[in-house]
Amino acid sequence: MQQLPTRRLTVLETAVLVFVGVITLIGIISSRINLPWFENVYVAEDGFVENLTLVPLLAAAVVSVIYWSRLARHHSHLFSLIMWGICLFSIFVAGEEISWGQRIFGVESSEFFQRHNAQQETNLHNLVVGGTKINRVIFSQLLTAAMALYLLVIPYLYTKKAKWNSFIDWAGIPIPRSYQTIACLALFAAISLIPSGKNAEILEGAIVHIFLLILLFPRNAHVFGR
Repeated sequence: MQQLPTRRLTVLETAVLVFVGVITLIGIISSRINLPWFENVYVAEDGFVENLTLVPLLAAAVVSVIYWSRLARHHSHLFSLIMWGICLFSIFVAGEEISWGQRIFGVESSEFFQRHNAQQETNLHNLVVGGTKINRVIFSQLLTAAMALYLLVIPYLYTKKAKWNSFIDWAGIPIPRSYQTIACLALFAAISLIPSGKNAEILEGAIVHIFLLILLFPRNAHVFGR
């Protein structure tokens, strides 16, 4: 199996980790000192933290397309599918975050979204179906389970199981490095210190930066470095 060489963090990796730590720490402190400012300014709709999610998501979309354009002919069809999946998923999440430009362009929500969206916005994650927010089921519970699988189970299989190692490299699945997994777990623990239901905004704004680091600096970098 491919062994992970010892390496120092690049300047970009260090800068992103520090940045994630700072915005999270500001969220924790401000929520405990001035909760209204935290909720109505720091993590407000179209505010600083929410807009932070756009740059790494759009960057991830671009990076995945670059990987595909440079490496698809050397890899499996599954590699191409995964790269385009990452691209489309990143664009989708970015679009959802800004309600597909609704507030930017001053577009009024349709009657359907006014009736079924918890915030009367044109997006899917705030839809309410049968009294249950889709965000709570799909974008919280299922996504959390998927992240646990990706951050903990898959890296373990990659390290300990030769067949899984070969399959993952063949498929082109970027595997998180240990520090990236630790950063994600620390982030989940940190937002529990924020006494607000809007602590998820900090989680979203920070974790997409770590996601970009995984894509740029995966454990199996040899797969993407041709």
